[in-house]
Amino acid sequence: MAEPVGDAGGPPIRPPRSLIFGITITGILNNTLIGPSLPDIVADFGRSDSGAGIIVAAGSLPGVVVAPAIGLAADRYGRRNVLTPCLLAFAVFGLCAAAAPTFELLVVARLFQGFGTAGLINLAVVLISDHWDGVERTALIGRNAAVLTLGLAVAPPVGGVLAEFAGWRTSLLLYAVGMPTAAFVWRLLPDDRPAVAASMGDQLRGARAALVNPVVLATLGSGVLVFVMIFGGFLTAFPIHLEDDFGLGAGARGAMIAVPALSSCLIAFNLGRIRQRFALRGLLILAGCTYVVAFAGIAASGVLVGIAAASVIYGIGEGVFIPSLQDAVAEAAPPEQRGAVFAVWVGAARLGQTLGPLLVAGVLTLTTTTGVFVLATGLAMVLLIGQILGPIGRPTDRSAAPAR
Repeated sequence: MAEPVGDAGGPPIRPPRSLIFGITITGILNNTLIGPSLPDIVADFGRSDSGAGIIVAAGSLPGVVVAPAIGLAADRYGRRNVLTPCLLAFAVFGLCAAAAPTFELLVVARLFQGFGTAGLINLAVVLISDHWDGVERTALIGRNAAVLTLGLAVAPPVGGVLAEFAGWRTSLLLYAVGMPTAAFVWRLLPDDRPAVAASMGDQLRGARAALVNPVVLATLGSGVLVFVMIFGGFLTAFPIHLEDDFGLGAGARGAMIAVPALSSCLIAFNLGRIRQRFALRGLLILAGCTYVVAFAGIAASGVLVGIAAASVIYGIGEGVFIPSLQDAVAEAAPPEQRGAVFAVWVGAARLGQTLGPLLVAGVLTLTTTTGVFVLATGLAMVLLIGQILGPIGRPTDRSAAPAR
């Protein structure tokens, strides 16, 4: 992907960091706005708790298939020309979900919204990787993750309060933020399509070669598993757990969902400094340990203080794990295939986001939310073993060395 250059062949023009952060925040609203309202939505439509998993999964399922195609398109036609329609689709179909008169139409609107969402968070990281290298890239990926986490902290309480006092449909009207974000993308990003595009066949072969890198393959597997836990355990089962076991309303549920953002944001914002002192592999192993402790703590705790403490520990793992995986992919992906490789990684993440809620929906027909968190603890142990035995961060991997 050719970078745009400044006047008179000067240094590349970097996009405003605020624009990249805005794309990221918009992307995470897909499930964070609707999360606290899930018990209210399924009750409104006369559905059981398992319907919550279907709603969450519908917003993630399209990304499994569409995200790789969006990445290829971004490499071929330019970041701006792909991001803009993605943002518009996110906003338009998000508003359709807010107005849906039936459960079935809500799910359909969420599916189409998922097509737009599939290209947002990954292309924000691609923009960073296009224009920053080394420690600057690591630091900015971490800060982008911190902004994402801040969005995770702010959006659920906002959505929960709006749902509690004005109804869940009002909270979904905030999806309209995709429209001004699309306008800023079109105005501020250069038309950066390559001057000479490779044939589609060459592009696909190059992407396939990049994807067989063992580090990339390991990040794909880790991404699936961690997002199964996040979207199944935390974003789907957690609000139901808080209502069923503790009787919390939508506003309080939103506040509890936001608790991990405190520790996650602090860690992610300082990831560049942390990576200069500690090896990537050790950090990923530590993050795996925190997931095990956090989900076990939620399953075992009968008081809100214990749930909050486990949530803070969960946030530490999230602040390390996801941006570190993204940085490993950025290091391993060739620039001309970066959009496609990141998109496949996001497709794997979307697979986890889809499987997690569906898995929870099935488990909830057999047991309680406590059983869901016992299962999540087991999955976290599998993730931890994968980081101990896998190739990410080993000395033979260039991404293993701390950024300099």
